[in-house]
Amino acid sequence: MSNHAQAVHPVPASRSDFDPAFVLALFIIGGSYVVLILAMIAADVAYTTPEQLLDVLSRREILYAIKLSLISCSITAILSTWAAVPLGYVLSRYQFRGKRLIDALVDIPIVLPPLVVGLSLLILFQTLPARGFERWFFPVTYEIPAVILAQFAVSCAFAVRTMRVTFDQITPRQEQIALTLGCSRSQAFWLVVLPQAKRGILTAGTIAWARALGEFGPILVFAGTTRMRTEVLSTTVFLELSVGQLESAVAVSLVMVVAAAIVLVLVRGIGMDSPR
Repeated sequence: MSNHAQAVHPVPASRSDFDPAFVLALFIIGGSYVVLILAMIAADVAYTTPEQLLDVLSRREILYAIKLSLISCSITAILSTWAAVPLGYVLSRYQFRGKRLIDALVDIPIVLPPLVVGLSLLILFQTLPARGFERWFFPVTYEIPAVILAQFAVSCAFAVRTMRVTFDQITPRQEQIALTLGCSRSQAFWLVVLPQAKRGILTAGTIAWARALGEFGPILVFAGTTRMRTEVLSTTVFLELSVGQLESAVAVSLVMVVAAAIVLVLVRGIGMDSPR
């Protein structure tokens, strides 16, 4: 056997690469963040009582905020998925001039400060075309549609990223075979690609829903925080803190934590389609 063959020979099974000190360091350094999250949740739970939680959740304005949050987040998730599927597919399958620019534009709502997104929406609806839309169709600014649009502006970016990863993981071989068998591009998409991407679609919608639930900055600027009108759970926390009701703010925060935990468990359960 040559020296080169000896050099690349696998390490014998009797040797162990386990390094206790290294593994311990990984757990300590990485685990510190997990401990911080658990400590924050535990502090919230310890700060309030079940009686206080039930009292807060029985208030009329809080119930309205919960209802509006559920409705707006669901609509946002549907709209985000509707836009993310074609955009994610185009970014995954096609090469064209300006693709990098579009790819970067999609990430802008993710990296921008949320208040800037809200301010940009507010300025957009000060333009003549947007004013005409509000005059002829329905008002948006500082109304419920503003809540949905503010959530959509950010949540859709996460859905697009999820769908692009989904389509990247689906091999185009079966799609190409369908084309050679006489299917059109649209038929191959609907009959071959989309069924394989169903878990990714569910994941994208769920992530968009969860992101919409936690959205605050754009809603604050573009929709306002009017009680019994544009108040959602994230702005409820702000309103309760602004009047010194820390217990109520913590109670509403716990509701959002539970909702987020349920959504994340669903995302982990759904998973992503792996390429076959």
